[in-house]
Amino acid sequence: MHENTSSRRRRLSVATGTAALSLGLCLCAGQLMAPTAAAAATPVVAAAQASAKVTPAVKTSSSSLGFKKGTRTRVTAYFYNPRTGTPVTTGWVRLEGNRGGKWTAWTATKISSKGIATLYAKPLANVSFRAVYLGAGNYNVKYSQTYRFTVKKAGSGGSAGSAVTSGSGAKVLAEAKKHTGALYKFAAAGPSRFDCSGFTQYVYKKAAGKKLPHKADGQQDYGKSVAKSQARVGDLVVFRSGSYGYHAGIYAGGGYMYDSPHTGARVGKHKMYGSNYVVRRLVA
Repeated sequence: MHENTSSRRRRLSVATGTAALSLGLCLCAGQLMAPTAAAAATPVVAAAQASAKVTPAVKTSSSSLGFKKGTRTRVTAYFYNPRTGTPVTTGWVRLEGNRGGKWTAWTATKISSKGIATLYAKPLANVSFRAVYLGAGNYNVKYSQTYRFTVKKAGSGGSAGSAVTSGSGAKVLAEAKKHTGALYKFAAAGPSRFDCSGFTQYVYKKAAGKKLPHKADGQQDYGKSVAKSQARVGDLVVFRSGSYGYHAGIYAGGGYMYDSPHTGARVGKHKMYGSNYVVRRLVA
């Protein structure tokens, strides 16, 4: 009888061990325990997630979008890590043009230690263009928004928006001008350094007592929507990618704005770029 009981216990122990092994477990001192490899899986997954590639964000500007045939035009693209706000400092950026539905490489340059790529073109006809970060290290390829170069006919002029000024708008613009030369700093909102939305937030609060969120995308929901052709000095302008607002500035008239562009740049009066932006009126 004793031998039969022991035999049954041995068979139960063997069966339990077999089942445990089939589940990737081991039977140690009567307890089921996970093997070392399984226990180490979580740190491995965490490490893989930490090293995952990042798609940079980009801000692009041009010295001009409308000019005479063959005029040398500068395109500046700033690429940065959207998670940290730090510039992308390695890799190449290519300027591409599109006529007839086909993208063609024009020129390329190595990105600077400040995340900036400056490229030049001399378009001979109306053409769309974009800046392309080609990817490097932990960064993916990134395409900028598409813009349009327009070659003007001889004697043509014109500018975006009007230079109409209201009393309150002039006050907003005067406050913006006071900070000319202030260095860009990610997530800063004054009084001596600013990022783009921090600058507009500070100026409107100081000049008109208006409260804005510290985010360009959120700022486009404030104030009254105004047609681009009716823009006034002191209006808020928010540039968009699709419907997402990624950059903000204060309209200065004649197609210019005061803004805090990007790392390494300073607050100042800069040419507006692209056509995908909204105008919001916060002051009468």
